[in-house]
Amino acid sequence: MPIEKTILGKDFEICRILNGMWQVAGGHGQIDSESAVLDMTKYQESGFTTWDLADIYGSAELLIGKFREKIGNNFQALTKFVPNPGPMSSSIVTYYIEQSLQKMKTDCIDLIQFHWWDYDNQSYLDAMNNLSKLQNEGKIKHIGLTNFDTEHVRIIKEYGHDIVSNQVQYSILDQRPDRLMAPFFAKHGIKILSYGTLLGGFFSEKYLGADEPHRGNLTTSSLQKYKNMIDAWGGWQLFQELLSTLNAIAKKHQCSIANVATRFVLDKPQVAGVIIGARLGIAEHREDNARVFGVKLDEKDISSINSVTTKSNDLFDVIGDCGDEYR
Repeated sequence: MPIEKTILGKDFEICRILNGMWQVAGGHGQIDSESAVLDMTKYQESGFTTWDLADIYGSAELLIGKFREKIGNNFQALTKFVPNPGPMSSSIVTYYIEQSLQKMKTDCIDLIQFHWWDYDNQSYLDAMNNLSKLQNEGKIKHIGLTNFDTEHVRIIKEYGHDIVSNQVQYSILDQRPDRLMAPFFAKHGIKILSYGTLLGGFFSEKYLGADEPHRGNLTTSSLQKYKNMIDAWGGWQLFQELLSTLNAIAKKHQCSIANVATRFVLDKPQVAGVIIGARLGIAEHREDNARVFGVKLDEKDISSINSVTTKSNDLFDVIGDCGDEYR
């Protein structure tokens, strides 16, 4: 089954399953750089050629630089600019972007995804102005956002900035983007890159029928984070009902629970791609990820999923719009 690709911006095609590098930042096991680059080559050979990373993800940008030295430019690297809120002068923004360019061993970043922690500090608009200048200078190909809510994407658009994407949490369990973001993005031609789609690994056969895990048993930062989401959504018992439903659908389509969870989000109209974490040199799921592209969920499948999710708390009411969990 060929790996699905999509056009995210002008002259910019990405895989619809992106290899996430958050795991390099720590809390997911010790990463050995040589093993990591070797593993990255295997992803490349399997057709998974798009990488999602950030300037704050430990050695992620350096690994991309080493990977580029090894195989050339035949891949896409989407990094993030995550500054501490403060003055965002041209020299400050340029300094950070030059650092990323240097580490990634490139003259132009494919997509810079800008994150801002504090909306009360409106310097994010200065940052956007200066990122746009760097884009005009050819140092950035495309500009996107990370964890911005719909209102502040609207503000950025009103200031005339061309945004191709916003990276937000999106899963069967967390469908907050459906409320405000997806309709707004559909009008303005902005795509969603989704993370948290597999709840850090909770959407798997491993947790089907399992007792509720204690905090001490959650061995990665991802599992700790998404257990909080499960609790806010409706708790472990309802999550077991959802897993059981997904398992029945997975058996019907001869695939995994993770495949069903991924396909559900990929089928959302504004979603360009789903980011699935890669624990480089430690664990890999390339073959299983590739099966997603052969899965076609039907109306009965969607109805079965909805029959469970309608019993849950509405995370939009609990947390707010996308990204509000970070502010």
